[in-house]
Amino acid sequence: MVVADNRPPRLSVVIPIQDEAGSIGSVIDSVKSALDTYEGGYEIVAVDDGSADDSAKLAAAAGASVISHSSPRGYGAALKTGIKAANGEIITIIDGDGTYPAEAIPRLVRGLASADMVVGARVRAGVCVPLMRRPAKWLLTKLASFLSGVKIPDLNSGLRAFRKDVVLPYLLVLPDRFSFTSTITLLMIGDGRPVEYIPIDYHKRAGKSKIVPSDAFSFLLLIIRTIMFFNPLKFFFPVGLVLFLLGSGKLTTDYLIYDRLSGTPILLILSALQIWGMGFLAELILFLERRRK
Repeated sequence: MVVADNRPPRLSVVIPIQDEAGSIGSVIDSVKSALDTYEGGYEIVAVDDGSADDSAKLAAAAGASVISHSSPRGYGAALKTGIKAANGEIITIIDGDGTYPAEAIPRLVRGLASADMVVGARVRAGVCVPLMRRPAKWLLTKLASFLSGVKIPDLNSGLRAFRKDVVLPYLLVLPDRFSFTSTITLLMIGDGRPVEYIPIDYHKRAGKSKIVPSDAFSFLLLIIRTIMFFNPLKFFFPVGLVLFLLGSGKLTTDYLIYDRLSGTPILLILSALQIWGMGFLAELILFLERRRK
């Protein structure tokens, strides 16, 4: 920990780690180098999520305060532990695998002068996002942007800065797994909080990624579920529209070509009306809840 004038550190850098023995030391060194001239003091909090290697020992040897989970609880759970334990009023999170540039941290912190959260967006040319993950990442980001009504350059970047008092109320609903960052992005946007993005580089990770293909489906469900909290019609209306158009098309075809009517188009149109009704009801409930607050 580096503190100026024996005051509590203004900035806490939280690093979730799990089996990152090959990179955690250099990551912490790069964070210290990036914050060498930072005014107000800072601390580095590494949360070891049940590593089977010497990640915790190496993090401590590099100068971080280490908190250990006795068994793996998930990326999001490690971040929650670190955020709760952090002493700083400003928190920056960065992965322990060496993929994110620590030198961007001061820019993220400065950006909090006009935003509640500043995200390091992996949009620069040549970023090392694995080829197999790019289609799913693009699709999920576009879907999140459409449903939220806000352009989101990077939905789940693991390098971001925010104020502790802003994030604490969200911890109860934030997931314990990799969808933590995606969820906090959507929750803040849904609440109308200003979120800014700063372009950053993204390096090839040290070691093996812990994200598996099945996580893409979890991210999809997460996006839909989160948007339902803030703008349910953004989900219900397109789904109902698709069913209504299918039903109308089938009804027209049956009447003009076959000169008969079947039950399928009626069922599709009624389903569309029912889904739209659910959407309007959800919007009304949300409106009344906001007025009550």
